[in-house]
Amino acid sequence: MVLSYHLEHRLSPAAGKGVLLDVGCGHGLVSRELVSQFDVVHAADPSAGMVAEATRLTSDPKIRIHQAGAEKLPFLPDRSVDVAVAGQAAHWFDYSKAWPELARVVKAGGTLAFWGYKDHVVVGYPQASPIFWKFVYGEDEVRPGIQSLARFWEQPGQKILQDSFRVIEPPAVDWHDIRRIVWDPNRETADVSDAQEEAMWLRKAMKLGELEGYMRTYSAVNNWRVAHPGQKNRAEGGKGDIIDLLFDEVASAVPQWRAAGENWRDIDVDVAWGTVILLARRR
Repeated sequence: MVLSYHLEHRLSPAAGKGVLLDVGCGHGLVSRELVSQFDVVHAADPSAGMVAEATRLTSDPKIRIHQAGAEKLPFLPDRSVDVAVAGQAAHWFDYSKAWPELARVVKAGGTLAFWGYKDHVVVGYPQASPIFWKFVYGEDEVRPGIQSLARFWEQPGQKILQDSFRVIEPPAVDWHDIRRIVWDPNRETADVSDAQEEAMWLRKAMKLGELEGYMRTYSAVNNWRVAHPGQKNRAEGGKGDIIDLLFDEVASAVPQWRAAGENWRDIDVDVAWGTVILLARRR
């Protein structure tokens, strides 16, 4: 979708060539996926750890890795970038500095594309949704004396993403043809039949145990565990952490999952995430 949008009004007949900027590149996944479509890719991340990981995983000489954020890109000349992207990173930028810098480096007619994903549903199992919501965002204790993850998210980034980048507004003086493509799964029905394909771009068949493992990668879970050092997860020999407690309830919410007993992690499920894509063209 991003490349299709970019190529709609591309001036050069050499489709798919030019310079890509991947801001907040993390370990470089997006850069490696898109490098075949560009002459040069500049992958930038403010974290030294992420830069080291991207360097370790990236072998293509067309990808140049930099430690930098969207707010300051000194390695790029003015009007030198054809496409600037940010995958799961745009909610962390300081736009008082990022907008002027992105406007400086992107060529006239160039493309800006930010995208991200957020809360999921297990398709067809609406009874699981309120349990996930209670543990991830609920204001009340999930068990007596045990807090939810709500206060452990890093803000305001998490709220910006959860609100589908609505506060991220490309300045009209520099950008036009702005498009915002949003899909939020209906937690009450866990139904995805009304979703347009372009909007629901993150959906995966997985096992409940894999979903459990994915949720353990949340930054809020790490922050929760730091605040609750005595509550170890069962895999580490403890009595259970926030994710163990969450999946105790999830596995009991559906009769066939409950009937699987200790084997609930092997159950196949269809998981869909809420998504947002923000597109804009440089004037």
